[in-house]
Amino acid sequence: MTWTDTLLLWYDENRRSFIWRQTKDPYKIWLSEVILQQTRTAQGLPYYERFTKTFPTVKDLAQASEDEVLKLWQGLGYYSRARNLHTTAQHVFYELQGEFPSDFKSLLKLKGIGDYTASAIASICNNEAEAVVDGNVYRFLSRYFGILTPINSSAAHKEFKSKAMSLMDVSQAGNFNQALMEFGALQCTPKNPKCLSCPFAPKCVAFNQKKTNVLPVKKGKVKVRERYFNFLVIQDQKFKTLLEKRKGKGIWQNLFQFPLVETSKAIKNKKALFSEIPSQILEGLSTEELTLWNKEAIIHKLSHQKLNVYFWILPQKKELKNGLTIKKLKKQAVPVVIQNFIQIFFQFDS
Repeated sequence: MTWTDTLLLWYDENRRSFIWRQTKDPYKIWLSEVILQQTRTAQGLPYYERFTKTFPTVKDLAQASEDEVLKLWQGLGYYSRARNLHTTAQHVFYELQGEFPSDFKSLLKLKGIGDYTASAIASICNNEAEAVVDGNVYRFLSRYFGILTPINSSAAHKEFKSKAMSLMDVSQAGNFNQALMEFGALQCTPKNPKCLSCPFAPKCVAFNQKKTNVLPVKKGKVKVRERYFNFLVIQDQKFKTLLEKRKGKGIWQNLFQFPLVETSKAIKNKKALFSEIPSQILEGLSTEELTLWNKEAIIHKLSHQKLNVYFWILPQKKELKNGLTIKKLKKQAVPVVIQNFIQIFFQFDS
């Protein structure tokens, strides 16, 4: 039995039953792949179900507003994926007559679709022989063949894709790719891989040389940037509050947030905070009753950033001119750290 036969047999016996494995619709395969990037399957499944229910076709997604898409995406993080999802759906519907492509080269032309996603869609929907390379594939192949090339180096993708292509059964390209990913997800896991029950263990370099903890190799970690966010929760006596939309290319682009004051260090007294707040934010507002809601920072970790988040409550006696009701507030697409605060602080509708 060949290496590839062993993998496909393992897949037949161990593969999980997912709803997206019951379709060859490139639109739905695309949705599943984008949602599951950098997301655990258990977390991604409810999002996939909500997206396919709310936007059953690429037309439905294309005709939605960006705010609707971001709201449905809320909690998954990596919001650029959601914006690219929306942009690509609009391109497919308005420029490609609503026909979502399923061949590798056409898929690569779409925004937000790289080699991995294009390979997955093309192989699953069209049985096109394009090998996928993701974290699971890097880990499995690196351990089995003893590949020492750092997986976050510029040379890694080409090397690992070439290796996967050499192993692929082109008559079962879709199954082969899914088997590779599934094996890494279930058997050759990042920590505590199931080596004793692994059909590849007898010839696995990492297992036989006791290197499962050092393979795959990664170059030095990226330095984490530490930031301090102070959100002003401005609220009048009718429980209306103010939000602003984030602009620019940084984190949370186009999501809503409470007015933000970013500082260079933690601030826990209002006098010090006042010295940092731009005058236009406080224009026309009473500042007498400003209080800090959380005495200790709420830590929110992103891929290369650590956010120290504080919420400051600023009650107002006068009605806020552009204030949102609690009901409208809860419909806005906001970062998950703000969503969690809203669920605790605003425990009733108005």
